[in-house]
Order: sequence, then structure tokens, then C-alpha cells
Amino acid sequence: MIVVPVKEGENIERALKKFKRKFEKTGTVKELRRRQQFDKPSVRNRLKIEHAVYVQKLQEEED
Repeated sequence: MIVVPVKEGENIERALKKFKRKFEKTGTVKELRRRQQFDKPSVRNRLKIEHAVYVQKLQEEED
């Protein structure tokens, strides 16, 4: 459960912005979107390898 303490006289938009930020950090929406469709383990492994290659390439370019 997300709790956002609101100070006396604080703007409601600011409190809502804090709530949205905390909610985004939990990753709930991302997890729901990921679970909407089933990915085969072979597809997940392939994407994981592609991501690792991409990150490694970025690190090599940085050095």
C-alpha cells in the first residue's frame, strides 16, 4: 500500500505527483503489461541475450 504524507497547506497536485512517482517506482503497471501476453522461454532468453549484447556494446564505446 502506498502512503503519501500530505503536509498542512500542501497543494493537492504536488501530493498527486508524489503518489504517481511512488506508484511508478513499484513497477506495478510494467508487471501487468508484461503478464498480459505469454512469452515462450526461448523468446525471453533471446531477448535477454540481445539486451546483454547491446549493453556490452555501449560499454565498449564508452571506454
